[in-house]
Amino acid sequence: MKVLGVGFGRSGTMSLKQALEDLGAGPCLHMIDLIRNNDLIPPWQEAAIEGNVDFERMFEGFESTIDWPGCTYWKDLIDYYPDAAVLLNYRDFDGWYKSVNNTIVAVRKASMAGELKPDANRPPPPPELWQVIGKLIYEVDFQGNFEDEAWMRDMYHARIEEIRATVPQERLTEFNLEDSPGWAPLADMLGVEAPDTEFPHLHDTEEFRAEFGLPPLAKA
Repeated sequence: MKVLGVGFGRSGTMSLKQALEDLGAGPCLHMIDLIRNNDLIPPWQEAAIEGNVDFERMFEGFESTIDWPGCTYWKDLIDYYPDAAVLLNYRDFDGWYKSVNNTIVAVRKASMAGELKPDANRPPPPPELWQVIGKLIYEVDFQGNFEDEAWMRDMYHARIEEIRATVPQERLTEFNLEDSPGWAPLADMLGVEAPDTEFPHLHDTEEFRAEFGLPPLAKA
C-alpha cells in the first residue's frame, strides 16, 4: 500500500483518486469502486457487520485508498501499513457538511423511501453495500448524530486534530481543498514529478446527484 487517505469523503476524494492513480499510486480504492464492482463488497461487509477485518482481502488489487470505506479504519491502517504515506484531505466544515447532506445523505434517504429512479446514470448500491455504508459512515464515524450539526462540527475538527497528533509529521501530507494545492503535495509525497496538466476536478454535488437520478438543487 502506497497511500492511505484518512480524510472523509466529500473532500475532493474523486479528484484525489484520479490524481493518485495518475501519479502511479493506483489502483486507488474509493467507495465508487464498490458501487461499480459489487464483487468488492463481501470482505467489507464481513469487516463492518461481522467484525472480521482482513485488510489483505479488503484492499486486494489496490495500492492506495481514499474516501470511505477505508478512512473509517484509519487508525488500524496506519499501523498495518507502516510504510504507506498518509494523506489527510479535508475542507471547510460548512462546505463539507452541506455537500454530505446534498449527496450521500440525500441518496440514502431517497433509497430508503424507494424514490431512486431505476433509469439513473448509475445503479444504486445493493443492500449489502448499504449495510456497509450505514455501519461505517453513519454509526461508526457519525455515531448516529448527522442531524446534529454542532456535534458533527466538533467531531469533524477533532478527527483532523487526532490524525495530526497521531501520524508522525514526516509521514503526513495535508491536502486542504480550499487551498487548491494541485499536484505539488501529492507529487512530493510520492517522490515523483508533478504533471504539467490541470489537476482533476471531479464529482461535484450536481454530478453526484445526477448519477443517482436525484434532481438538481434549486438555485439560490
